[in-house]
Formats: sequence, structure tokens, C-alpha cells
Amino acid sequence: MEPAPSLAPVAALLGTWRGEGAGSYPTIEDFTYTDEVVFTDVGKPFLHYVQRSWSADGSPMHTETGYLRIPGAGTAELILAQPMGQTELAEGTVVAEADSLVLEFQARVANSATAKQVDATRRRYELTGDRLVTTFAMAAVGQPMTHHLHSDMRRV
Repeated sequence: MEPAPSLAPVAALLGTWRGEGAGSYPTIEDFTYTDEVVFTDVGKPFLHYVQRSWSADGSPMHTETGYLRIPGAGTAELILAQPMGQTELAEGTVVAEADSLVLEFQARVANSATAKQVDATRRRYELTGDRLVTTFAMAAVGQPMTHHLHSDMRRV
């Protein structure tokens, strides 16, 4: 099955990506983790997205799921749900060139009544060949927009 025509700019993301990451934030200790991202074509004009991470000892750390949409030329949307009580509506850009792809998003965040307060997020996915590099920043728990995560993954 071929992906929907609107997904052509991001079709290179299809598959499973895994690698190492590092995190920091002013309110926590620095840490490292293993990151995995899976993009799946479901036969509709969006890709299903799942992210999971584990600590160095193999314990689960985080997961999120959602959908990547390409509603028009050069635009992208990433709609995410997180089990910690947040949803993100991320809107941004997609730039696809010969051997690279860059997605950049800024998100509005909705928090459940019991979730830690996250006000906004910023994400970047940069694909070059079989290497996917991600960065994530957030404004949360009284902190301004601050770098939080970086991962460097390969296709598996």
C-alpha cells in the first residue's frame, strides 16, 4: 500500500528508529535514555506515531502516541497524547530536500487537573539518510521555554 499523496514529503520517516538520548531541565537531574520512535502508515492521510524511552537499566521512562499530518505544502501537524496528563497540538513546518527532512513544531498544551503544568513545547525532527535526530524544549512548572531532550537514532 502506498502512503496517501499528502504524506510524500514525510514518507522517509516510515519505520522504527532507535538510539541514545540525553535530558536536562532546571528542575531535575540530568539523565540519559534509549529512545524509540515508530512511524506507521495506516492507509489514511496521516502517519501513526509512537515514542517510547527507557532508562539505562531498561526501566520504562516515557511514552506518547499521536498522529503526523501534512495538511498542505510545507506545513505539518503533530497531535499527541501523553499518559502524564497532557495533550499537544503541535503545528509547524516540513522541509524535504534530496536527502534530508526537517520537521519543526510549536505546540499548545492542554493539561489534566492532576498533571504537572506544561505550557508549551517545541520539537524538531531532522532526518538525514538513516539517522533521525530529535530535540525537545518545553515551558513547564514555572520555567520558560528551555531545552529538555536530545536523541540520535538510527533506522532499525
